[in-house]
Amino acid sequence: MTDEQNIDPQAAAAGAQEAAADAQFNMQRIYTKDISFEAPNTPQVFQEQGQLEMKMNLGQRVDAMGEGLQEVVLTVTVTGIINEKTAYLCEVQQAGIFQLSGMTEQQESGVINVLCPNTLYPYARATVSQLVAAAGFPPVVLQPISFEQIYAQRLQEAQQQQQAAAGNAE
Repeated sequence: MTDEQNIDPQAAAAGAQEAAADAQFNMQRIYTKDISFEAPNTPQVFQEQGQLEMKMNLGQRVDAMGEGLQEVVLTVTVTGIINEKTAYLCEVQQAGIFQLSGMTEQQESGVINVLCPNTLYPYARATVSQLVAAAGFPPVVLQPISFEQIYAQRLQEAQQQQQAAAGNAE
């Protein structure tokens, strides 16, 4: 074996720490990009008897703004349904401008898919709650979300698809 093939664990750890020290994440701005609230069956829906069922959907969009700036838009859509009638439909697009630098592609992907939505979600959650209450419906308390788990699941699914595609190619 030559010296070029030997890896010094201490040197590798120092290199990783140096790379991590160069990584930077800064929030430039957090703002509400779009709000939509509809109560299509009011006032009749207020007379309905039964349990209000709530459905929630999440979406995320990322737009590069140049020079390490990324706009991340988290969309939270909440639909209230009672007796198969839509009581309300609330959609909030909470956005932020984040500066990322000195990161590997994998680190940047993790920050965009975990740290950014973790930062934006509490704002969207509060806005949804305020809009629903202001419309005269029972308060909505959206539960915390593990964006880490969602991201890990997406990575696992992508890896499985790659393995399946590689198996089919043989």
